[in-house]
Amino acid sequence: MSIEVKISKKKIPYKKAIFTLEKRVEDVKKGKKKEFLWILEHPITYTGGIRSKENEILDKKINLIKTNRGGKITLHNPGQKIVYFVLDLNKRKKDIRRLIKILEDSVVEFLNNYKIMARPDRKNIGIWVDNKKISAIGIRVSKWVAYHGCSINITNDLSQYKKIVPCGLNNEMVTSIKSLGIKPSYINQNLKKIFYKNLSKV
Repeated sequence: MSIEVKISKKKIPYKKAIFTLEKRVEDVKKGKKKEFLWILEHPITYTGGIRSKENEILDKKINLIKTNRGGKITLHNPGQKIVYFVLDLNKRKKDIRRLIKILEDSVVEFLNNYKIMARPDRKNIGIWVDNKKISAIGIRVSKWVAYHGCSINITNDLSQYKKIVPCGLNNEMVTSIKSLGIKPSYINQNLKKIFYKNLSKV
């Protein structure tokens, strides 16, 4: 699979990241650039997917950014890893459910590296540990080029979820690797290895 991999050490503003992502989508459609895998962190950012509702904002002072991804309202903040991708399904099976399954399997495999037993949920898309959500998944498809990706809570401040109803859930139903009492290492390298390997199966 010919795919460019980028790992950003500095926090990337959400709007800048999405602009870059959507530009890559257009370039991939035209055959100008390779497919893309991007691992990064955002500063504190609240975003609303196409299914988000006004009553899911509990603190009206927050600045909510509307997006075109699937899903509801969620939080991105330092200590949470974001895995974005741009993948051309025209070259492969046009199977969105399979792509979501591969994203789920990638997160589960990543967490297994740290002895965390995680599972997907058919009703509430994402990855769960002991009935608490540790990873959110949201994708969008444009002319069979799939993009966006997933977020994984590593060491981020979970108290900031109290300002919203995250993904339509009780805001106490979120967790992180840190809150499980684990100090993970080699995060970026493990994410790169696992997601590259699994996306190549699409």
